[in-house]
Amino acid sequence: MVIYTVTIEDDGSSYRCFESQTLLEGMESLGKKGIPVGCRGGGCGVCKVQVLTGSYTKRVMSREHISESDEAQGCVLACRVRPTSPIDLRVVGAMKKNVCRAVEPSGVPSLST
Repeated sequence: MVIYTVTIEDDGSSYRCFESQTLLEGMESLGKKGIPVGCRGGGCGVCKVQVLTGSYTKRVMSREHISESDEAQGCVLACRVRPTSPIDLRVVGAMKKNVCRAVEPSGVPSLST
C-alpha cells in the first residue's frame, strides 16, 4: 500500500494519504473539526482545491463547479481525486475557513469581547 504526503500550502499542515483514499478522505484524518464534506460525489463543489504540484487520478466532477479552465489550472474537487505522488495544494473552496483555521498560541488573550 502506497502512502503519499499531501501538504496544504495555506497553513503548512500536511497529512498522509493512501493511494486508495481521496484527498478529502485523507484531509479528514487531520482531525480538524467542522470540515464541510458536502456530497462526496463531485456535485456540490464544497471541497474545491488547487493542486500546485504532484500527480493524481480523478473521477468525473461537476462542470458547474470545475470548469475546463479551472481544471487546466489544477483546480479539482478533493472528493474525486486520489494521489499518485506527493501533492502540494491550496484550498480554494468553501471548506477553506475550516481547514486553514488559524491556531492562536496559548496564553494570548482573545480579541473578541
